[in-house]
Amino acid sequence: PALLFVKTGTGNEGGRRFYACSACRDRKECNFFQWEDEKVSQTRLAAREEYNRKHQPSFTHRQNVERYKNFVQLPLSKRRFCQECQQLLLPAEWEKHSDHQFLCGISTAQLKSPSQLLYPLENKKTTAQYLFADRSCQFLLNLLIDLGFRRVLCVGTPRLHELIQSKASQEDFRVRSLLLDIDFRYSQFYTEDEFCHYNMFNHYFFDGEAAHETCRKFLYEDNGERVIMITDPPFGGLVEALASSFKKLMAMWKETGKEDHNNKEMPMFWIFPYFFESRILDFFPSFNMMDYQVDYDNHSLYKHGKTGRRQSPVRIFTNVTPSMIVLPVEEGYRFCTICQRYVSSDNQHCEICNSCTSKDGRQWKHCVLCKKCVKPSWFHCSSCNCCALQTHSCEKTDAGCFVCGKAGHKRSTCPSLSRT
Repeated sequence: PALLFVKTGTGNEGGRRFYACSACRDRKECNFFQWEDEKVSQTRLAAREEYNRKHQPSFTHRQNVERYKNFVQLPLSKRRFCQECQQLLLPAEWEKHSDHQFLCGISTAQLKSPSQLLYPLENKKTTAQYLFADRSCQFLLNLLIDLGFRRVLCVGTPRLHELIQSKASQEDFRVRSLLLDIDFRYSQFYTEDEFCHYNMFNHYFFDGEAAHETCRKFLYEDNGERVIMITDPPFGGLVEALASSFKKLMAMWKETGKEDHNNKEMPMFWIFPYFFESRILDFFPSFNMMDYQVDYDNHSLYKHGKTGRRQSPVRIFTNVTPSMIVLPVEEGYRFCTICQRYVSSDNQHCEICNSCTSKDGRQWKHCVLCKKCVKPSWFHCSSCNCCALQTHSCEKTDAGCFVCGKAGHKRSTCPSLSRT
């Protein structure tokens, strides 16, 4: 299934609606495009079906599970992984991949850490697969255990899922997880009860009702108690589409039949940059943003640091009570008794705003004219009537919206646009 978008006009011109790929913003990766009111010929429909058929994975999930069972029984010397095809190879397939680059002697430890064996998909307009650093991954797992959760629905968080799976054999470890991810390569390493091929931008299970039922059963266990959803979507993705899918997963949890679930939200951690705070709160008003900096192994900028641009802008948005989320003091976090939550040590409480206002870890300053705290490098501009960098170029505040032509709002928040 695709998503319905609108190509906006200028001034009073109405926008024209069209369907495009929900998961991929790069037309080179997926060229699907169709106007909403377009009549599609049978020939074109048949061509689409043929294209889809040719681009299916080489094996089904069930076949990959059987292949994995055969693979682990091989001696170490015969365990090969094709780097070009990103596929575990059985001896009968070696000849077919003879001119490819491959890894030999794949150990059990490597099989339990597939995110380190597979190449990350880093096209920012498609999957944008950035993986948690060990520091953040271990922190998240320890936090979940301390909060008493026993099941984790990992939506696009493969590294957290594999950390949980790797500890599953330990006698005193009680946490289980299910991974929902669009990267089908993980089906080579996990059973159908551990991984579902899933598109988080339109709540689509590629394996149909069977995978949908797997997710439902996972949420239903223990009457829906002690389960949490953790998601780490591509940062370029539409917040509105993501929120719609997450609400559907939450609704699935509510259907567990427990009476008090009607008045509750399924616990959730949404991991996203802090500058999306207002967008996320539009859809989930009960959420709060934590100060913890989430960092990534394969991203040059999103690293844990103390100040400025060296730090990661990625935070945890959650409906879990903020005072329950204990952040590590040794990493520079402290507890604010007024806000009743852990904050960065440089995030000072503003008596006027009555809140620890910093979003980026630095100490922010209060602007009396703006009636809010702003970044320390910003100054109030009388021309723009707001705070900004001293080097900013003043823009006319009477510039109209591209959609309706009226002043006071941008195209993205225009009330004329229909919102699903």
